[in-house]
Amino acid sequence: MSGDPSVPTQAPPRGRLITGATVFVVGFASPLLVPLVARSDLSAGWKTTLTGLLIAGIPELGMLIAVAIMGKPGFNYLTGGIKRRLGAFMAEHGPAQTVSARRYKIGLIMFLIPILFGWAAPYAVHHIPGYESNQLLYAFVGDVLLVSSLFVLGGEFWDKLRSLFVHGARAEFG
Repeated sequence: MSGDPSVPTQAPPRGRLITGATVFVVGFASPLLVPLVARSDLSAGWKTTLTGLLIAGIPELGMLIAVAIMGKPGFNYLTGGIKRRLGAFMAEHGPAQTVSARRYKIGLIMFLIPILFGWAAPYAVHHIPGYESNQLLYAFVGDVLLVSSLFVLGGEFWDKLRSLFVHGARAEFG
């Protein structure tokens, strides 16, 4: 049996698959509990510890426990199904590979606004209406705008963005 998750593997027993998938999902959903911890009456030390665990410990632990429950073939079966469905969704609804110059310019503006706003906001906090009382809303809108811009910019921009993280990548102007 291959360790490659793109190769379909036999499903583990249904009970193990459901239990393992539940542990996997709950583990990766644990960061959603951070606001509850932040609003709790716990001491700052406990809040910090729990927040760190919810963000950087529990998701990974959940994945390890899910692998232990389902076994490697079962985990590959689960993640392979997720990847196939996500790939099919992105093929149908994802960004176009190439876009027009106008769409590209609009996408760049959408991409740069939240970055520049995030950089400037701490310095101009008193000049932005309602910023101090609605920081989470401003952050959420900026995040949505940034992610949306990646779809407007198209697949070629994703390749450009990815090349920032590839050491040997070279820019080609043509």
